[in-house]
Amino acid sequence: MSYFENIRTFVRVYELGNMSAAARDQRISAAVASSRISQLEDYLNVRLFMRTTRQLNATEQGEIFYTGACKILETIDEAEAAVSSITQSPRGTLHVAAPLGVGRRLVAPYAPDFKNEYPLINLRLRLSDRKLDLTAEGLDVAFFLGLPEDSTLRIRKIADCARVLCASPDYLKEHGTPQSPVELCDGTHDSLNLRYPGAPEFQWSLQTSAGVQKFAVKGPFESDDGDVLTNWALQGYGIVLKPMFEIAEHLASGTLVPVLENTPPIPIQMACLYTHRRHQDPKTRLFIDFMVDRVQKELQSRQP
Repeated sequence: MSYFENIRTFVRVYELGNMSAAARDQRISAAVASSRISQLEDYLNVRLFMRTTRQLNATEQGEIFYTGACKILETIDEAEAAVSSITQSPRGTLHVAAPLGVGRRLVAPYAPDFKNEYPLINLRLRLSDRKLDLTAEGLDVAFFLGLPEDSTLRIRKIADCARVLCASPDYLKEHGTPQSPVELCDGTHDSLNLRYPGAPEFQWSLQTSAGVQKFAVKGPFESDDGDVLTNWALQGYGIVLKPMFEIAEHLASGTLVPVLENTPPIPIQMACLYTHRRHQDPKTRLFIDFMVDRVQKELQSRQP
């Protein structure tokens, strides 16, 4: 098995372009990852990467070997999936990603239940509000809010999630209650924006009497963590746009108050994303079916 583990490590180093990042992904030390690459190079009698103190780039031989290595690993994964399907004992590791709010509130709570039902399947859950590349990051399933840009991915819709604009009573007492979405753009009110590296210019899509319109909102605070925005809103620093399921408890308690209810945000789609090949794996199908059913029920329970 060591040779195949060396190949898996090589593929992750190639895809992530960083030995330490690949080691974290493989749950091994950087020293072990480096040793595996060295063993593979010794076995093949070629240099797979050119290393400097700051960069790691694949050689021509490394580029060629990567293509073949991916085919080898795909064949092994498909063979294991076929055996699992026949024996009805799916096993292996699932790499799952989700936005922070979705992962913390809707996915992570049910992960132990899934493990109890399928004890031979291990879960690696990664939470991030930034956009992820399923193929490059070796993910089996990614929960997603919005519409994916990659049209080659398969999608399993979970629900259309209602969203709301809201602020704390203290903020509204100090700044007043906005009467028009224009006030979000002209500096009258502060908006709290979710933004991550590479994100497009931020706009909020609201339903108006003239149809859906986009508003280029302004504010002094931005974060790539949606829960940080919620906390800022609770502390009175601005108006936030959030999925209803993330803040239902705050709306119920009155610590956040809906605003601009005549021009609400358009709902956002929640879905599972996966590649066609990943869905051939029984453990991936089982996980998606398991989570979609429970997340749908949880979303219904969180409606105010």
